[in-house]
Amino acid sequence: MDRDVVDVTRTGEYRLRLKFQDGTVGELDFAGFLSFSGVFAPLKDPAEFAKVRVDPELGTVVWPNGADLDPYVLYSRVTGAPLPGQA
Repeated sequence: MDRDVVDVTRTGEYRLRLKFQDGTVGELDFAGFLSFSGVFAPLKDPAEFAKVRVDPELGTVVWPNGADLDPYVLYSRVTGAPLPGQA
């Protein structure tokens, strides 16, 4: 999918630079929209958040504890594009 995340770089405490399969690149500050509860609770620790990586099978960012984020949501946050079905 062209919305798949293909590269991630941590650029700040809770900030990630994302590159998508279609070539789109953007940065997101996750402290502003990620609720650090449930499966995301461990990510409140910046050292845990820094363990982010791309799972090529899922096409999105993941963490060792099993947390992941929908690539369509990430793409929408980066570009301002509506989510599928919300046009």
